[in-house]
Amino acid sequence: MLGELLKSVSRAFYLSLRILPTGLREPIGLAYLLARAADTIADTRLLPTGERLRHLLAFRRQIEGPASTDALRAIEAALTEKQALPAERVLLRSLPPAFALLERLPEADRERVRRVVVTLTRGMEMDLTTFPGEDSGRVAAFPDAAALDRYTYLVAGCVGEFWTEMLVAHTPALRHWDVRRMGEIGVRFGKALQLTNVLRDVPKDLRIGRCYLPLDELTAAGVRPEELLVPATGARARPVLANWLQVALGHFSSAEEYLLAHPRRCMRLRLAVLWPILIGLATLALLARNAAWLDPECPSKVTRGWVYRVLACSLLAGGSNGILRRWVGAWRMRVRRALEQTGSSS
Repeated sequence: MLGELLKSVSRAFYLSLRILPTGLREPIGLAYLLARAADTIADTRLLPTGERLRHLLAFRRQIEGPASTDALRAIEAALTEKQALPAERVLLRSLPPAFALLERLPEADRERVRRVVVTLTRGMEMDLTTFPGEDSGRVAAFPDAAALDRYTYLVAGCVGEFWTEMLVAHTPALRHWDVRRMGEIGVRFGKALQLTNVLRDVPKDLRIGRCYLPLDELTAAGVRPEELLVPATGARARPVLANWLQVALGHFSSAEEYLLAHPRRCMRLRLAVLWPILIGLATLALLARNAAWLDPECPSKVTRGWVYRVLACSLLAGGSNGILRRWVGAWRMRVRRALEQTGSSS
């Protein structure tokens, strides 16, 4: 059940999951599926925001435990037929066996999964309580940098902590890690990936009323959130984009440190970390060069062919710290040069 569901709801994550050592696949895959189910609940646009929030909080209570089959079936009955994607309908129908699998995990893994999914639902709650409904015709923005930083922790940074705890618990070669310190670096790794997604998806999110770029920074640039719906506003708002590209680059420096902390013999774990780093930095490079970054018709997105080439090259490069430093460093430099060429470096 687990593998087929993961493959249907996230091809990108499924790649990373398949490369993980066997003992890590089940708890990490299950955590992803439960988080994806919560996200499906939060994103059910056929329901009013308040009703989605009610179902999300009910789902969180099931995660905190003990879970009730009746409560899970009630969530399934309320939401399944309102999903446009068949895979998401299957996901919601699979909640009882997924929760049964959660209960069968070893106690320590079960508590880690519960903790990370609860935290992730708080980020989804932040979406539902901060922004207007997708069809309201209004745009709201986070008030400041602290709000955006908090959001990136809740929806991704916390996964870095979870991932670190799981690796140390299940990988003898990593038992020497300082879990607290590596967890903090893992948080920045997660923030790097989420901030990349936020910046890439600005045009799409604006059209459902969500502006993750901080209001105080937009105001300083002389831009109102709703003006970002006009692609030509991109030039005026570019200093805000550039600032957050720099923040993302800083987080990716920690991601590189996280990658190289894995012993060379832990090739599977290295690749699972390396792939999102390279894809994230390549996305930032495209975004930094994209003068039409606010135009939904001009997305900053790497191609599938590019991804496959990176996967192939990584199999040869993954065991060398020197090659990885040069590879990751070259992509960071591409982002910086793109910012300099557009006149938006800090």
